[in-house]
Amino acid sequence: MTQAPHTPANLPERIKHFIEGQEVDSLSGATFEVLEPVTNKPYTTAAAGRAEDIDRAVRAARKAFTEGPWPHLKARERARVLNRIADAVEAENESLAELETFDTGLPIKQAKGQAHRAAENFRFFADMIVAMNEDAYRVPGSQLNYVVRKPIGVAGLITPWNTPFMLESWKLAPALASGCTVVLKPAEFTPLSASLWARIFTEAGLPDGVFNLVNGIGEEAGEALVAHPDVPLISFTGETATGKTIMRNAAENLKGLSMELGGKSPVVVFADADLDAALDSALFGVFSLNGERCTAGSRILVERSVYEEFAWRYAERAENVVVGPPDDPATEIGALVHPEHYQRVRDYVEAGKQDARLLAGGGRPEHLPEGNYLEPTVFADVKPESRIFQEEIFGPVVALTPFDTEEEAIELANDVRYGLAGYVWTNDLKRGHRVGAAIEAGMVWLNSHNIRDLRTPFGGIKHSGIGHEGGHRSVDFYTNEHIIHVALDEVHTPRFGASS
Repeated sequence: MTQAPHTPANLPERIKHFIEGQEVDSLSGATFEVLEPVTNKPYTTAAAGRAEDIDRAVRAARKAFTEGPWPHLKARERARVLNRIADAVEAENESLAELETFDTGLPIKQAKGQAHRAAENFRFFADMIVAMNEDAYRVPGSQLNYVVRKPIGVAGLITPWNTPFMLESWKLAPALASGCTVVLKPAEFTPLSASLWARIFTEAGLPDGVFNLVNGIGEEAGEALVAHPDVPLISFTGETATGKTIMRNAAENLKGLSMELGGKSPVVVFADADLDAALDSALFGVFSLNGERCTAGSRILVERSVYEEFAWRYAERAENVVVGPPDDPATEIGALVHPEHYQRVRDYVEAGKQDARLLAGGGRPEHLPEGNYLEPTVFADVKPESRIFQEEIFGPVVALTPFDTEEEAIELANDVRYGLAGYVWTNDLKRGHRVGAAIEAGMVWLNSHNIRDLRTPFGGIKHSGIGHEGGHRSVDFYTNEHIIHVALDEVHTPRFGASS
């Protein structure tokens, strides 16, 4: 029997919505069960939001936007609230890590620090809105043109289940900093940590109605949020298929969209690279966060002269990765988030066994007979047409493929529909720049794993997304540019219709 996970103190009997400053049930009374991934047993129920609950939340957010103080506060005043939020989030680090580990299966040593990163998002945008300048253009003696930024309105935020609290902060911080009000629809698999926001925001002094949260499944609550005519923009992070559905549904009301979707990112390793560093990075890049990360380097392309050495060293290391209970500090890979997702990943593993060479893993660890556990799985000699080369798996599964030339490496790297991230390992700086520029991806790291500067844009191309967030681009998304043209002298205007 699998040992039951440590249960955090004060788990809620029911996770409710938060609308206009109050915790509320669904108007219909509907709920859904929430499972923890170690035993797949339900630990609570959550209010199941539907169209009427979304409408209630949107009306509260719209009222707070049109009648409340938040959009009209000076930047410094909003920044003070954001900094109080950051302090409160950081104070939750230990308890948040415990909740995230219990709810998502994320190893506890990787869950610790999520609060610090979330807090940094609020501090960053607090600083940004205070320092942000607005443009002016002068035509001497003729005209002064100036641009002001105005919050767009109610922002619909739809977030994923991997590191949910931290990824929610990516959207909440810039939306609130910009003066928008929000309706958050967190992932139905992992609603636990999202319930912390209500208390944090209330204690920080955020006015009622500025933040609203509706739980529920995407086909009901998420779809209603996307379709609501009083929500002018949607920020979504999740799988590509869902992103396509959101785009179709948002078209009717011409909503602004920011879409961070799936990935199948390449790691290109040349023979002259620091193979030890590349090995460490490539292992961490796909096996951290249980492999449930959009930027995972899940296709490793290795120059043929070092391919076999790299492959067996990689497989040897993968076999030593510690798979175990998420709350064990020694664990490096915990339980995948949900039995539906676990089965999906297992199906990809079985598909890989049919057309590639299995070097490591491929099954359930013997010491973990229950729960959503999978050994770190390494396939070699993976052909470009293989499903495990082409499709996002979102689990601890990696595909290794050899290449002979720089041109072939680039061709293989780009031979998928995704374009989120890429990683290049070489000690030839000129080649590093060439290959990095040639990879079709929104973001590329040279001789590094995914280390992100909050000032830089985050997002992908192709089927990995539309638009970028991060830095000033997030403020661009949540605000409209309002241009005022002022005449400084008499303006000559043709006098249509005047008599001669």
